[in-house]
Amino acid sequence: MHAKTDSEVTSLAASSPPRSPPRRPIYYVMSPTHSHHDVDRVSLGGSSPGASPLHPHYHHPHHHRYASSPIHHSRESSTTRLSASLKYTSSSWRKLHNHTEGHHPGGAASSGCSDSDVEDDGPIPVRCYVAWFVLGFILLFTLFSLILWGASKSYKPDIFVKGVVFRSYDIHAGTDLTGVPTKMLSINSTVRIAFRNPATFFGVHVSSTPLEIYFSDLKIATGYMKEFYQSRKSGRTVAVAVGGSQVPLYGGGTGLRSRTEDGGAPAVVPLELSFTIRARAYVLGHLVRSKFYRHVRCSLSLREDRLDKPLRLAHDCDYRD
Repeated sequence: MHAKTDSEVTSLAASSPPRSPPRRPIYYVMSPTHSHHDVDRVSLGGSSPGASPLHPHYHHPHHHRYASSPIHHSRESSTTRLSASLKYTSSSWRKLHNHTEGHHPGGAASSGCSDSDVEDDGPIPVRCYVAWFVLGFILLFTLFSLILWGASKSYKPDIFVKGVVFRSYDIHAGTDLTGVPTKMLSINSTVRIAFRNPATFFGVHVSSTPLEIYFSDLKIATGYMKEFYQSRKSGRTVAVAVGGSQVPLYGGGTGLRSRTEDGGAPAVVPLELSFTIRARAYVLGHLVRSKFYRHVRCSLSLREDRLDKPLRLAHDCDYRD
C-alpha cells in the first residue's frame, strides 16, 4: 500500500459528511389528570435498551457526565412529580369511595361506624363508641330480660278449691220462653277458691273463665269471678257465686229429681265443676311478661239433705297447667 498524500487526506475529509453528535433521550411526562391506563403509556426516549439511560446494562462512556447534566435532574424531578400526582389521585379516589359507601343505604356507615373508621391509624370516631354502646346495651338488656322471664316461670301460682256450698236446689214443671212445657231447674251455690302468689319479685293480675256446673253434658249453673291483683308472697280466698235460675231441662234432665217435686227421699245429684284461672305477671313492665294457666275440674255431689253445708273437695279436683 502506498501512503496517502496530504492532498488526498484533505479531499477525503472535505467529501465525507460531518458526524452528528449523539442524540439525547427524550422523556414524556403524563399529566395526573389522565386515567390510570394513560400512565402505562409513559415512554422513555430511545428505540433500544441501549439507548435508554435507565437500562441496567447500559454503559455509556459519558455516563457520569450525563448523570450530572441538567437533563438528568429534569428527569428525576419529573418522575417525583408523577409519583406524587399518582399518590394524590389514589388518596382522592379512596376518600371518594369511602364517602360513597357512607351514603349507601346498605353500607357499613348505616350503623354509624364504617370499617374505614376502624382501620385508619387515627383515633376512633365518637360515633363508633356510641354505636357499640347502643348495641351492647341492647344485647345486655335482652339477656337480662330472658333471665327474668325464665326465673318468673318457676313461681307458678298455687290454686286450690276449698269447697262448695249449695244454697238452694229446686225442680218444678214449667215452660220455656217459647211456651214449650218442660222441667225447670233453679240452683244456687258458692264456690270458695284459695289463691296464693309465691313470687318474690313480682305481683300477678288474676282472672278466670266462667265457673260452670254441669249435669252430664247439660250446663245448669254459671258464675263469674272478679279480676284482682295479688302482690308478691301473698294469698287470698275468693268466693264466687255460681247459680242458674229457671233453666229448661228438656230431655237432658230426665235423671234429675227433687224432694219438692215428688215428695220422695232427698235427691243426690252428681255434678261437675270446671273453670280456668289465668294469671299475668308484668315482671319488667310490659317488656317482660309471664302468663300462667291452671285448668280445674272437680267432681262433686249435690245432696239435697245437706244444703247450706260446705262440701269439701280436697281430693275431688284435678289441676292441670
